[in-house]
Amino acid sequence: MAQGFSLKDQLFNAEKVGYLAGLFDGPGFDGAEFEARVMARLPELELKQRIDWIAACLMDSLPGELPQVAAAILHALPPPLDPNLSDDDFGDFIFAPLGEWVASAGIEHPDMALDVLAELTQRFSMEWAIRPFLNRWPDLVLNRMRDWCDHDSYHVRRLVSEGTRPRLPWGAGIALPLDAALPLLDRLHADPTRYVTRSVANHLNDIAKKDPDLVLDRLSDWRAAARQSTSERQWITAHALRGLVKAGHPGAMAMLGYDPGAPVTAKLELPARARIGTDLVLGLELKGAAELPVLVDYIVYFQRPGGKVSAKVHKWKQARLTGGGLRLDKRHKLKGDASTFTLVPGPHRVEVQVNGRVRAMGVFELEA
Repeated sequence: MAQGFSLKDQLFNAEKVGYLAGLFDGPGFDGAEFEARVMARLPELELKQRIDWIAACLMDSLPGELPQVAAAILHALPPPLDPNLSDDDFGDFIFAPLGEWVASAGIEHPDMALDVLAELTQRFSMEWAIRPFLNRWPDLVLNRMRDWCDHDSYHVRRLVSEGTRPRLPWGAGIALPLDAALPLLDRLHADPTRYVTRSVANHLNDIAKKDPDLVLDRLSDWRAAARQSTSERQWITAHALRGLVKAGHPGAMAMLGYDPGAPVTAKLELPARARIGTDLVLGLELKGAAELPVLVDYIVYFQRPGGKVSAKVHKWKQARLTGGGLRLDKRHKLKGDASTFTLVPGPHRVEVQVNGRVRAMGVFELEA
């Protein structure tokens, strides 16, 4: 992406709006007027607001319920995304407003809307747009998704898992039971494309925040079904359990091959003081049974404004205690200019978690 521009300006700008207008320009649609109206407000809006605003302008430029505008939407679409790819092909954000348009104009025409969304998602993911339909027509949408599990396009198959995620970023909440989509995930977990299986793992990670045992049981079932290669099964398991691993969940650790109860001693080394903008240098000595598998994370308890504390878990190492011991060293950047997290001077605690259990702890003073 271009340097010096925010994400929202890279995804939605005059060039992108002009491209979208050009796709629709024709009888009944004034492309120049559409562009002018969109750009009059676009600079002042945040990313999601830009999607909604462009959708509103499209609906004003081509008014009507979905049966009146579906043909225009479908006619405007470029060719689908490259079917020969299998991952990292999310599509162009400029098509996101089309999904919001369909959700607004088609909520009372669900069969037609799902047909259109199946086409749109092959140009840009429609995971947000399908959620209003899941709330309004849950049985109808889930039935259609059963068919989509066998769709030729992996983008449509991914929509099944991603659209039903319990905690979809940016997505509207859905009223489905936590396990409602599990029969669909049963069919998708061995999909040949990582784009789909990553979504399945993310979906399970969402569920695990509320019901860890439900996720562990499902992963055990999939292991027994043996529909995946060993490497793919191990990948989806680790990705699905990443939230539980950070939390030190013993069942997740055991499933990944790490014994939470194994006797391990840990000695943490860290300086008494560190300055914002430098590196916090950590050292760790581990001792235990020879060849014991260990998963090592470290947790930094950051000071926050107002005296609060915020804990952040960071990955360190997955290894074996070759010869019964292991030495690890780590440099943690104490960024003073991070846009998402401001460092606050004061005492900070570091804990080392080995196989899900805290084994060592230390304190340092963070200075400005």
